[in-house]
Amino acid sequence: MRSAREQRYGEEAGVRGAAGQEVAVSADGLPEWLDPVARAAGTIEPRQLSRFLPPESGGRQSAVLILFGHGPRGPELLLMERAGTLRSHAGQPSFPGGALDPQDGDPDGPGPVRAALREAQEETGLDPSGVQVFGVLPRLYIPVSGFVVTPVLGWWRRPSPVGAVDQAETARVFTVPVADLTDPAHRVTTRHPSGHTGPAFLVENALVWGFTAGVIDRILHYAGWEIQWDRDKQVPLDWRS
Repeated sequence: MRSAREQRYGEEAGVRGAAGQEVAVSADGLPEWLDPVARAAGTIEPRQLSRFLPPESGGRQSAVLILFGHGPRGPELLLMERAGTLRSHAGQPSFPGGALDPQDGDPDGPGPVRAALREAQEETGLDPSGVQVFGVLPRLYIPVSGFVVTPVLGWWRRPSPVGAVDQAETARVFTVPVADLTDPAHRVTTRHPSGHTGPAFLVENALVWGFTAGVIDRILHYAGWEIQWDRDKQVPLDWRS
């Protein structure tokens, strides 16, 4: 459960973003279609998002930016695909994000928002001044990497050009229409050789799975956007995944 400090921060505080501008965490002025996400962000508990929760101590603090925009086909979500040559999670789609740096500040305060915007700018070329941060979700945990991840919710109020800044790190940057994410035809369950299963999405010539797909799945569910889909439709994952 989020601490009182985190809840107050989400409601009141402002932080200085990657480009030096002040960033207020506020749901004021969002498009109506985003209201269900903002409402869910204010009440959702960690266990409702994932069964993998941070340990009492340890783990590497990090943050991701879950950025909603409005494109030619309506509401959409910004994702990136990791380079296929990376040693970890090669070729896997993900949210922009990464580890907190010391200059990002307190992990229990403005640090995650600063880190999410900074990393998104470094990875995709995004102009953070065009992003309205409207929520901060509870911290989650990625056991395989030891990352403690804070998902930061943003509205792309003023879109800016994006693309892979460093091809050695990022293969491509792309947007996915929410309509495709909710379409049952694009939804599958992945099965890892270890036996672990989880939700996934077949969109934009990519298989979105793992942590990223799990968070998207829960946002769609608690925002009331989920459409019943066939959970028995499975896609096997390679053992190196």
